[in-house]
Amino acid sequence: MKTTYRASDGAAYEVFLGRWTRVLAGPFSEFARLPAEGAIIDVGCGTGSLALALAEWRRDRVAGIDIALPYIAFARSREHGAGVDFVVGDACRLPYGDCSFAAAVAQLSLNFVADARRALREMQRVVRPGGVVAAAVWDFRGGLVYQRLFWDTAAGLDPQAGVARDRLFSSPLAMPDGLPRLWREAGLGMIERGSITIRMEYADFADYWEPLLGGQGPVGAYVAGLSQKQRQLIRERVRLSYLSGASDGSRSMTATAWAVRGTVPI
Repeated sequence: MKTTYRASDGAAYEVFLGRWTRVLAGPFSEFARLPAEGAIIDVGCGTGSLALALAEWRRDRVAGIDIALPYIAFARSREHGAGVDFVVGDACRLPYGDCSFAAAVAQLSLNFVADARRALREMQRVVRPGGVVAAAVWDFRGGLVYQRLFWDTAAGLDPQAGVARDRLFSSPLAMPDGLPRLWREAGLGMIERGSITIRMEYADFADYWEPLLGGQGPVGAYVAGLSQKQRQLIRERVRLSYLSGASDGSRSMTATAWAVRGTVPI
């Protein structure tokens, strides 16, 4: 499976985004209303935030699969990681039999899969009739403050940042009806769309900026490719946007994800 997400370092991902995927895991699970019993698979599990949360809340088996070996290795090393069946694998070729799970979930991953339709077909295939298939993706364009702050500032200085921003923000699945349309095309039933908002709490500008230097995801890939001079200029302008006329210190930024839930026809 090809992916457009740079995923080379699990520890770097944790400070960049993993700490926030843990916050999202609770409300996303509530929205998904997963079956009370039966195994769950987390597709595109990253460093394991959602899968580990599900394993903590449930008695039944939880599996997590991701194409990135560094992320799976990190997930396995985390506390209680041994209690989840973490495997390296392709979302478009899930290594499980038909009807193996009561539900399949994908948190912040489907928009980075080269063939989301195929991945969804695989999620549907491995879920039993009547089971739940649910996903969430960031509302990049209208609901993700930390990324808008960075990309809009950088785009005013570097046209390539504008290209990267526009490609990311115009992703079909990040649009309000992107996920529901995909679910309808797949023939899933009882489809529900929602939005989930969390807050990203940053201690200061360093807490915001330094995780971007870890090379993860589109932001990390872009920053890693900058010259030292470019990076310093963009850092200073992003810092001014972060400060917004106030002294350095904590900032609380909203982050909204679109979510969809459906059931496999009986």
